[in-house]
Amino acid sequence: MDLRYLRENPDVIWQRTLEQLQLSLIALVLAIPLALLLSVIALQVRPLRFPIQLLVGIAYTVPSLVVMVLLIPSQGIGERPVIIMLVMYAQFALVRNFVAGMQGVDRITLDAARGMGMSAIGSFWRVQLPLALPVMISGVRIALVTIVGLATFGGLISAGGLGQVLFEGIGRDYPSMVLAGIIAIVTLSISVDMVLRAIEWLTPAARGRRARQG
Repeated sequence: MDLRYLRENPDVIWQRTLEQLQLSLIALVLAIPLALLLSVIALQVRPLRFPIQLLVGIAYTVPSLVVMVLLIPSQGIGERPVIIMLVMYAQFALVRNFVAGMQGVDRITLDAARGMGMSAIGSFWRVQLPLALPVMISGVRIALVTIVGLATFGGLISAGGLGQVLFEGIGRDYPSMVLAGIIAIVTLSISVDMVLRAIEWLTPAARGRRARQG
């Protein structure tokens, strides 16, 4: 296994890793409010639930390279079309898990909150959302791991990130550079997954569920 490029250019790999992480986090921060809005609409307006889930499912099946090519004429090259593409792909995991998490909250608990005088908005923010948090964080974890992987294609249109290492290595027929990019992408994806799994495990609702099961 030729790790020469990785050993000789750790600063380049680190810089590109930070660029990929920053690009992914920006996309996630933009994707979560949109997914939350779509999920609330899907729950509150039942006739729209299936169309919303169908729409995000169809969007997820469109090849990422096709999406970027379609966005370049209006958005140019660089970070903007990549971020739009990542936000679109994140909706599938986010909306599916947000809806499932909020649907899974016991109706009796919500009725009790309303009986104590909470408004619908108050019970949503103070009861339903916290109880749904473990499932929602699971969706965020899946979305972010997906985003981190797809952000690699940003290297094709000068958006930075580890994709530039990977695709430059392919263009130069430099296997060591390609391998360095692959290792960094996999390491970043695993690290992100582990951090969010730990956060998911530490949420109060998850701790309460483990206490009841124990």
